[in-house]
Amino acid sequence: MKIISYNVNGIRAAMNKGLIDWLKTVDADVVCFQEIKALEEQIDVGQFMDIGYPHTYWFSAQKKGYSGVAILSKIRPKNVVYGTGIESMDFEGRNLRIDFEDVSVMSLYLPSGTNINRLDHKLEYMAMFQDYIDDLKKEIPNLLICGDYNICHKAIDIHDPVRNKNVSGFLPVEREWIDAFMKSGFIDTFRLFNDQPHNYTWWSYRANARNNNKGWRIDYGLASTPLKNRIKRSVILSDAVHSDHCPMLIELESLETAN
Repeated sequence: MKIISYNVNGIRAAMNKGLIDWLKTVDADVVCFQEIKALEEQIDVGQFMDIGYPHTYWFSAQKKGYSGVAILSKIRPKNVVYGTGIESMDFEGRNLRIDFEDVSVMSLYLPSGTNINRLDHKLEYMAMFQDYIDDLKKEIPNLLICGDYNICHKAIDIHDPVRNKNVSGFLPVEREWIDAFMKSGFIDTFRLFNDQPHNYTWWSYRANARNNNKGWRIDYGLASTPLKNRIKRSVILSDAVHSDHCPMLIELESLETAN
């Protein structure tokens, strides 16, 4: 199973920049979008169906033009879960999960902490999300959480760790949270294969940051530890330019193949 995770920073804008043709060439089985910034009725969903995704699920924020996640799938899931059941998390459209027989895939868009009010909301969300996932793993041990976590884990994941040490996304409290989250039973699939610096998934639109590769790695495919032997590949697809983020591709072997 090939899974793409992509913060598109506006699904309609990304479609206007060639997203559909790009998806055709990648030919993933499941595609997780974050920050779609649209309601389903505002999106030409037929374009995704035409390239082989008959099953499309959209979880938009209540606020128009803001946040929102989606999942496209070639395979019909056995179950779809919109949100977490926690109202303060769900009205911004930040969690969507589809369940197959041997794996569940979640599209996650963690809040940014751009000001003190949003940082408090982010920290509250992170704490509740940890509790939610701790319970969920008891029911669903094979879980892949793809998305924009809005946090750089380590200094290797950001172009200038010294000057950004007091910036949300690289604050000690945020880094401690994602470190503890991974240690609670998740694998950073990209770092399973690549321990090199200068691998980023987001670049500011300012100061020619992308061309100079002055970026942040804030998008992850975190796989629960029971999936470890099934993780075949995890790569950052930095050539895709439909957004200020770039996508990730994670490939999982089937349960039968892994065994």
